[in-house]
Amino acid sequence: MAQAPAAPKLKRAALTAAAAVFGPRLARGGESLLRSERAALDLRIAQANRPRPQAENVTFLIPLVSPQHVGDWDAVTTRLNLTLRSLMDQSDPNWRAVICCQTKPPLPDDARITHLPFADPTPGNDKWRKLAALCNHLTAMYLAPGYVMSFDADDLLRQGVVAEMLKRQARGGYLVRSGYVRDASTGAIALADAPSLSAPLRKPFWKLCGSCVALFHDSTVPQSAAFLREMTQHEHRMFPYLARLAHQPLAPLSKPSVLYELNHGENFGARRGRVGFKTRFVERFRITDAATLQAIAQDFPAP
Repeated sequence: MAQAPAAPKLKRAALTAAAAVFGPRLARGGESLLRSERAALDLRIAQANRPRPQAENVTFLIPLVSPQHVGDWDAVTTRLNLTLRSLMDQSDPNWRAVICCQTKPPLPDDARITHLPFADPTPGNDKWRKLAALCNHLTAMYLAPGYVMSFDADDLLRQGVVAEMLKRQARGGYLVRSGYVRDASTGAIALADAPSLSAPLRKPFWKLCGSCVALFHDSTVPQSAAFLREMTQHEHRMFPYLARLAHQPLAPLSKPSVLYELNHGENFGARRGRVGFKTRFVERFRITDAATLQAIAQDFPAP
């Protein structure tokens, strides 16, 4: 299964407008709709006029590369456990994490962390098949209403993010507009955020990293897991558009919330030849203020 192609920007604008003006049922009739767009409109229809329950937890879906596809499995599992440490350090304990991989990695002794076996022998990149398996698994988890976030196995979550999500209760979910990118080969860290007058070429975090959207999920609505499955088959730049089409508006988190590491040797993007521009991004927007760097070190576990 290859990554699903993105919809052209003009089509996104037209379909979003059609859903708002004519309603999702009529907008759904187009033959050119992607599976994800149809799933978004199905969810929009299913949740129309439905009371939105309180979100009680956050579930992180983590696809992990197979040992046979990496050069240093120990390094991969060490980084995974650092990712899990960033979850275990959260002040609010109401979260769960599911790691999908062919081989169960060494995991912390924490009942909130589980392994989902993956046995699909289809050759090629299996990240999106693992994400589909994780979303299909949501039904078997019998989750209370909450937020679901696909999360890469080498990213770090800032302390306090789970607490913020559950306190604010954003109706549709959250967007990581602001976050950090660290070049592991140099130690340099850059802020990814919306462009500003002082940094017009800066990019928001959600355009750089897939650990960027936590979507509200109600397990009593079958269309919710179906939409999550189709959404996560796309590049992360499609996530905000699809959430908007599903009428699940995303609220930006209040602080830089995720740290994304490049050039640590086993990056997924490096195997696709897509890290170079991000390395240049870190160089251009490198943080040099000592107090800011010290605060980052306190908010994220050290490698």
